[in-house]
Amino acid sequence: MSTVIATEKAPAAIGPYSQGVRVGNLVFTAGQIPLDPATMQIVSGGIQAQTKQALENLKAILEAAGSSLDRVVKSTVFLQSLDDFAAMNEVYATYLGVNGPAPGRTTVQVAALPKQALVEIELVAEV
Repeated sequence: MSTVIATEKAPAAIGPYSQGVRVGNLVFTAGQIPLDPATMQIVSGGIQAQTKQALENLKAILEAAGSSLDRVVKSTVFLQSLDDFAAMNEVYATYLGVNGPAPGRTTVQVAALPKQALVEIELVAEV
């Protein structure tokens, strides 16, 4: 049995999906692009600002599910350009793996992301 996770502290879904789904003791988030939840617009400021916003959105979803960034076991990062990897990684490191082991991660370059975002991140976490 699964439970849909929804919070107003993260952007509303812009398609037929849930912000997150809890199954047993795991939470699976939808990929989050750097949308400001209040305006539903991509934040300005380049890859670091966009990475921060995507992770803030994910943090809100995990907290709504009764979890946290400290409980993430797997992440997937989609970058519009691998040239942004180092700058994304600087911000990512301040959110994940801070209070324990860093989660497993896959990072790939993709041809395009919704709304021309530079980054999209999805997480799997324990509750």
